[in-house]
Amino acid sequence: MTTTTITVTGMTCGHCTAAVTKELLTVPGVTDVAIDLVAGGDSPVTVTSDGALDAAAVVAAVDEAGYAASVPGA
Repeated sequence: MTTTTITVTGMTCGHCTAAVTKELLTVPGVTDVAIDLVAGGDSPVTVTSDGALDAAAVVAAVDEAGYAASVPGA
């Protein structure tokens, strides 16, 4: 198991976190998502996966939910 902390910008409520979580769980290998909501700011999101994350897939999933993400090392 690998954990990676990404930053998601623009979430403001529980609905936002649910949408991001739902999309991230569609990324191959992702097994869990934990969000520390900072309403209207940059929220740290811990993504647990079976192996290394595909940064492009993570950014695309968050974009699909309507938010912007930054992935370390990407």
